[in-house]
Amino acid sequence: MPVLKAVRFVLVALTALLVIPAAAVHAAQRMPIGFFDDPSFRWSPERDQNMQQAGVTGASLIHTTATWATIAPKKPANPANGDDPAYRLTDLDELVFNAGLYGMRVMIDVNGTPKWANGGKAPNVMPKKLSDLTTFTKMLATRYNGKTGHGSVSLWSVWNEPNLQLFLTPQFVGKKIVGPANYAKLFKAAYAGIKSGNPWAKVAIGETSARGRDKPLKGVSGSVAPGTFARLLAQVKGLKFDAWAHHPYPTSPNLPPLQKVRFPNVTLSTLPTFEGDLKKWFHRAVPIWITEYGHETKPAEPHGVTYAQQAAYAKQALTYAKNDPNVQMFIWFVYRDSAGNPWQSGLYSQNGAQKPAFDVFGSVARLIDGTTTTTKAGVPPRVTMYVPYLAHYSQPGTTIGMTYVVYDAHSSTVAVGQPTAPLEPDQSISFTPAFTPVKGEHYTVVATANEPNGHNESRTAYVSVS
Repeated sequence: MPVLKAVRFVLVALTALLVIPAAAVHAAQRMPIGFFDDPSFRWSPERDQNMQQAGVTGASLIHTTATWATIAPKKPANPANGDDPAYRLTDLDELVFNAGLYGMRVMIDVNGTPKWANGGKAPNVMPKKLSDLTTFTKMLATRYNGKTGHGSVSLWSVWNEPNLQLFLTPQFVGKKIVGPANYAKLFKAAYAGIKSGNPWAKVAIGETSARGRDKPLKGVSGSVAPGTFARLLAQVKGLKFDAWAHHPYPTSPNLPPLQKVRFPNVTLSTLPTFEGDLKKWFHRAVPIWITEYGHETKPAEPHGVTYAQQAAYAKQALTYAKNDPNVQMFIWFVYRDSAGNPWQSGLYSQNGAQKPAFDVFGSVARLIDGTTTTTKAGVPPRVTMYVPYLAHYSQPGTTIGMTYVVYDAHSSTVAVGQPTAPLEPDQSISFTPAFTPVKGEHYTVVATANEPNGHNESRTAYVSVS
């Protein structure tokens, strides 16, 4: 890019940076905050408006599903080609492509086997040929690798609540737990496809439900507690993954976020125990992605909580997650109540009325959303930020101009700079702010970036110094 044009970019960024609210510079651990709500973001006639409103809360991530059985109800003649007429990808294509318009990244959860792949059985039955799943996930990851014109997806997970027979069967053979071993096969097959199609992808394992029984009961759908599921999964050799995805809902809709449960069930109250065991079992610190969490409200859900309780619980859950350094994502399920969806945990009611939780969620989310970087004292950090709005208008490799300001814990300015950085396929930019971090301190980096077409986007990162 010509030098003069790059200079114009950073000057525009400087002007935008001056109007950033003071609250945005308060130091706090940062992570992506988002919503999981396919009916609102993929199938609703108001999907664009819904996504725009979701962005107002400070969220920057949409978690969606790629149900193999729905996308490929008939076996494609060329399953490696996403344009094969057997594939039904129109709504997913639209979501991925348009999400950036609203400053949103997309995370995809792959699940559900089509009948042609498992002998005509239900979607919770494993495919006969795991290579069919690898081909499908490679097709998706390639289609959304940021280089094909369909948009970019760099966050993935595999299956939904695979510790429940409802979503993966069998969980038991006789009294023996077999669900984790079966899931390991599924995950390895999907992981191989995703990484082959997009080396920039990060793939989470798990997507586990908060509870399970660990023993078969006649006439009751089988389930395995998430702690047990993870322990047995860790015994499988050759598993590679980037994070553990989990759904730490309370065990009943009307219970508070920190409801006490007995481990190996895992709600927010037992999450620290789970994190410690994951580290022990997998011999490394395992990041936690909370990919579903929410509180249903009454009267739509008779056993739910009041609107005021939902607001209070949303704040409590978000704050609890923020204070746990192992938690690196928080997704609220769902954004808006809708007809046909049995969950009434939205921040909007079905008639479009805003619940009190909307403002409360946003007040906390805006102070949390972003990225976190750790560095050693005296070592300037390499900061990564995600700019999906700019990526919507520019291709990977585009030079992005920016102005950044570094603030210390007292909101005093430490450094200002105007570097440039290439836009990466995962919608990220990375740069090294010019300051010397002090041991035990923490900093907030606020950057406004811009691309050649004149679009600007502001993002925030937290820097922790050891």
